[in-house]
Amino acid sequence: MNRAAVEPVIQAVLYEGYVLYPYRASSCKNRQRWTFGGLYPRAYSEAQSASDPWRMQTQFLIEGSPNALLEAEVGFLQSITREVAERADDGVMHKVEALDIDGRRYQSWQEAIERRVVVRASHLSDLIASPKATPFAFSTAQESETLRDSQGHDAGALIRTQAAMEGVICIHAELVDANYTRVTLTVENHTACDEHATRDATACATFASTHAVLGVAGGAFVSSIDPPAALAAASASCVNQGCYPVLVGEEGGRSMMLVSPIILYDYPQVAPESAGDLFDGTEIDEILTLRILTMTDEEKREMAAVDDRTRALLARTESLDAQAMAKLHGAWRVLRPPAESEIEPPWAARTPQLAFLRIGNREVKVNDRVRLNPRPGADIMDIALAGKEATIESIERDFEDRVHVAVTIDDDPGRDFGLQRMPGHRFFFAPEEIEPLQAYEA
Repeated sequence: MNRAAVEPVIQAVLYEGYVLYPYRASSCKNRQRWTFGGLYPRAYSEAQSASDPWRMQTQFLIEGSPNALLEAEVGFLQSITREVAERADDGVMHKVEALDIDGRRYQSWQEAIERRVVVRASHLSDLIASPKATPFAFSTAQESETLRDSQGHDAGALIRTQAAMEGVICIHAELVDANYTRVTLTVENHTACDEHATRDATACATFASTHAVLGVAGGAFVSSIDPPAALAAASASCVNQGCYPVLVGEEGGRSMMLVSPIILYDYPQVAPESAGDLFDGTEIDEILTLRILTMTDEEKREMAAVDDRTRALLARTESLDAQAMAKLHGAWRVLRPPAESEIEPPWAARTPQLAFLRIGNREVKVNDRVRLNPRPGADIMDIALAGKEATIESIERDFEDRVHVAVTIDDDPGRDFGLQRMPGHRFFFAPEEIEPLQAYEA
């Protein structure tokens, strides 16, 4: 399994939502840590009626014989409590919320450490015969980092505390037919926890951004998004809870799959214009970059105090040159080839149409010319078109049974765009707002 080839995508998924703009610990949305794909301790989750899940499940299809080998790696983030201590004149350490040393701020926060659990490769035939359970555990730990000032004096310390956690990964398989196998992978959080604990209190025992990377040899994963027609029913019957399996790697390859807590398409990629992670959900690099650059010096100092990742983000943003900034402004690329040789644009969507319309004792139809007489109180655009001569492009009835006449303005230089049903050159009027030009020419 060539994990390195998809590592940027995995990292983007892992740290999505890790810290949100404005990237400061004092911000309301950063006071309660959360990410996508959180699996909470089972006792706490069940006490909450499973509103915060303790279990993740994915199901997918593999094409190939039962001799195919399947390997898996489950990853997540574990929150670690970081506390700040200040050394008093008597040499005793006292915990504080924040500490400034030579212009740099240190503050309490919940850092994250990456956890990866490897499940050894197994033949599908073995997984069909018997489910494979892989338990894992991480023990409690604490470490202290001394903080020194510019004179070399011990000014304080950062104390990091890691809570114990444990879980289990289970994989089993079943034959769909001679050529296809359905695989089920589950990840469960079995960490001991007080069922009456608060959500914040469970943060350090929660698997955050839980995901899985899968590889197959001697077989091929079947796309869960776009399966072959013959496998549509079998694929639709797969149950995925809190995750979405997608193909990853080189376009067209089917040897790797990412089970993501975020909805993705097959073969996701990190945009080449992006200079690095911004962590914020649905991030738009240019907007967030510009917002960071508008921060005050004090706000930037607080951002740099969050952790190494936000400090690196700030440094990277401030070092971007004009060329790098220009790349963030936008890019045009074809993500997928169209299924048809010609695809009608979204503005061309048609509503039920009428062959003709009776106005008074006259009938009008498409291509008839009319004069526009907007009703009193019409909007400013309609008023601007008052008295204009126009041609009927269509007569449409909406789903509330109201009739609308779509017209193009005869002296509009962009009238051809209106005939292509593009917005801005095609206007709608009620039947009582138009008069057939023939009435004036008779």
